[in-house]
Amino acid sequence: MLRVFLEKYIEYMKIEKDLNENTLKSYLGDIENFSLYLEEKSIVNIENINKTVVIQYLVSLEKLEKAPSTIARNLSSIKSYYEFLINKRYVINNPTIGLKAPKVERKISEVLTHDEVDILLMLPDEDSFKGSRDKAMLELMYSTGIGVNEIVGLNIGDLDLEMDTLVVGTNSNSRIVPVGTLAIDALSSYIEKLEDKSPDKPLFINSRKDRLTRQGFWKNLKEYEKKSGIEKNITPQMLRQSFAVHMIENGADLEVVQKMLGHSDLTTTQIYLYKSTNGNVREVHKKYHPRG
Repeated sequence: MLRVFLEKYIEYMKIEKDLNENTLKSYLGDIENFSLYLEEKSIVNIENINKTVVIQYLVSLEKLEKAPSTIARNLSSIKSYYEFLINKRYVINNPTIGLKAPKVERKISEVLTHDEVDILLMLPDEDSFKGSRDKAMLELMYSTGIGVNEIVGLNIGDLDLEMDTLVVGTNSNSRIVPVGTLAIDALSSYIEKLEDKSPDKPLFINSRKDRLTRQGFWKNLKEYEKKSGIEKNITPQMLRQSFAVHMIENGADLEVVQKMLGHSDLTTTQIYLYKSTNGNVREVHKKYHPRG
């Protein structure tokens, strides 16, 4: 079915568009490659091509180390293709609306592999208070993708162990984030060790029973980096991006991942994250997160 539309588009471009030979070849080559990608993903119905599919294709080009200019041209080609499909009334929805080509400075940075995450999260000694706390923090950060400022700012009352959810942020900007099973287990074990479990008390505390600081979290993370033997500069941002990339690689909808991260400025992560219209976040997280 997809091939039929592709053939109609090729005929349209050759007859009705006044393009030089090289430009025409580039446009048609881009759409041909996009069609091959769809076939590899077993997408045979044009109605099944949504915004997520298009963005995943752009991500695949980036992973192949294609230049930003090449990715931008591919997106332009796909947009032109969909203008044709819409004008001919072959499709109703245009998944390219709002998509922008990635910029060099906004490339996704290095992330941890699934095995590296497992190694890192096994390092804390859960028998000690510090180890139990660190285990809970690392599991929570990887499970939810929340930032370091958000994690150290949590209070005990922000966590609902029965509903497996977490409230992140302040009043007007707060969001509810699903928490994976392994993170819930680690949090439950850690909270049992706390003397004061009042809802308004800091969730993560230091040896003086004060709220753990951002600097304290960084210091602990670097200690585990050294112990892990992982030859990467592990940062809280790397854990956050690993969460997003692993969710996407396992098939989660990009728009739902964006909602979990709480991004308001889509331009920084638009290559794989877009504003969600799907409210069923908890089920998606449990199904697609590797530690859900």
